[in-house]
Amino acid sequence: MSLRIYNTLSRALEDFSPLEPGHVRMYVCGMTIYDLCHIGHARMMMAFDVVQRWLKSSGYRVTYVRNITDIDDKIIKRALERGITIRQLTDEMIAAMHQDIGLLGIEPPSVEPRATEYVPQMLSLIGQLEGKGLAYRSPHGDVNYSVRKFAGYGKLSGKSLDELRAGERVAVQDGKEDPLDFVLWKSAKEGEPPEAKWDSPFGAGRPGWHIECSAMSCATLGETFDIHGGGADLQFPHHENEIAQSEGATGKPLARFWVHNGFVRVDNEKMSKSLGNFFTIRDVLKQYDAETVRFFIVRAHYRSALNYSDAHLDDARQSLKRLYTALSLVAPASVAIDWAEPHAARFKAAMDEDFGTPEAIAVLFDLASEVNKTRSAELAGLLKALAGCLGLLQGDPTSYLQRRVFRDSAFSATAGVGVKLEAEVVYGPKRIEGLIAERAAAKAAKNFAEADRIRNALLAQGIVLKDSAAGTTWEAAQ
Repeated sequence: MSLRIYNTLSRALEDFSPLEPGHVRMYVCGMTIYDLCHIGHARMMMAFDVVQRWLKSSGYRVTYVRNITDIDDKIIKRALERGITIRQLTDEMIAAMHQDIGLLGIEPPSVEPRATEYVPQMLSLIGQLEGKGLAYRSPHGDVNYSVRKFAGYGKLSGKSLDELRAGERVAVQDGKEDPLDFVLWKSAKEGEPPEAKWDSPFGAGRPGWHIECSAMSCATLGETFDIHGGGADLQFPHHENEIAQSEGATGKPLARFWVHNGFVRVDNEKMSKSLGNFFTIRDVLKQYDAETVRFFIVRAHYRSALNYSDAHLDDARQSLKRLYTALSLVAPASVAIDWAEPHAARFKAAMDEDFGTPEAIAVLFDLASEVNKTRSAELAGLLKALAGCLGLLQGDPTSYLQRRVFRDSAFSATAGVGVKLEAEVVYGPKRIEGLIAERAAAKAAKNFAEADRIRNALLAQGIVLKDSAAGTTWEAAQ
C-alpha cells in the first residue's frame, strides 16, 4: 500500500509521490514568536514532526522548512511593553521555544528561516505582483493585493468571492479597493521603533504576514513543492492568501498537498491566547513528564480535535506506563524493522493511511501484550523500533518507571526544583558529564548528527546544555 494523504485542496485522500523521486520538500507555517508556546502550538509542531518522521521511515529524504515570524504587530507591542528591542524579545522567545519543544522530542526542521532575514525576497515578490497588476499602492503608503484579479481565489477554503464578501464584518478600510484585499507592505507608522521598518521602493515599512511565507517557502524550497502544512485556523485567510500571492506571481502551483492539523480544545472551545484558555508547554510539564505529553498528542489523529484535560493526560500516562512495563520485562533486541512481519505490516498500513497514529499505537499495545506473554526479546525490539517511528519508547524502561514513581510521589516542590531532582534520579551528574564529553568528541569529529542526538537525549530528560567559549555547562529545565 502506498502512502495516502488527505489534501485540503481537493478535500480527498490522494496517493502521495514527491515531485523529485525520493525527496520530499515540506513547508510548515511556524510560530509568531512573542510569547511562550502553548499546547495548541505543540500539537501543530508535533503533527508535522510525526509526518516528517514517517516520511523518513518510509525511505524518503526530507527537506523540512518551518518558519519563524519575528516581525509583527504583537511582537512590536510586546517589545515596547517590556522596554527591550524586538531582536532581544524574539531571540529570547525562540530560545524558549526550542527548549520546550526539544523536551517533547520534536526534532528541529532542516531549515528554520526568520522572516526578517528574507525581506529582500518579499520586496521582489511584491514587485512582481505589482508588475502583473495584482497589487496596488494605497494613498497611505501601503501596498495591497487585489483579490478579485486572481481567478483562483477561494479554492482552498472552498468559498466563492461572493460568499466571502457576504461574510465581511468590517467596512472597506481606507485605502483598500475591496474589503477582501489584504496588505503586502505596511507603511511605517509613527511611534514604531526603527528596527520595525525597512527601506523599499514602496517607502519605509515592513512586510505583511502573508507575503512572508510566500517568500520564505519559495526561497528555501522552490516555486512548487510537495507539502504545505499548518493549523486548520490558517486555511483561511493565511494559506488562501499565500496561494494568491505565490501563484499570482509565478503562474505555478505553490504546493501539491495542503495538510492541516486539528485544534486543541478546552471545554469545547479552541485553545488560544485570545480566549485566555491556554496552557503553556512549561505549565503542563510541571505536572506531566514530556513523553506522556507527547504520547497524549500523538495517539490522536492529527486532523481530529484534541480535547485537553488532566483526565486525558492521566490516562495517557498510565497507557505509556503499560508499554514501558512490557519493555522492562526483557531487554529489547536490536532489530531492523521487517515490514512484512504482521505487526509491522499493520503499523505501516495505519501510518500510510494519512498518518493514522491511533491505529498504529493500537499495534504497539498488541505487541506489548505479546511481549508480556512470550518474553520475546525480538518482539520487544520490534515494539521499541516501531514506537521510534513516532518518537516514543526510546528511554530506558527501568529509568522511566522509576521516574514515574518519583514524580508521582514527590513532585510537590517548585517546577525548577522538581525537574532538577527528577533529572538527577534518571541521569546523575556523572552520566550527564560523560554525555557532554561524548558530544564534544562527536563535534570535534564533525559528527554533528550524533552531537544533536546527545543534546536531544539530554533535553528529553530535562537537561539543557549551554555552549560557550569556556565549554559546555548544563542545568535542569525550568
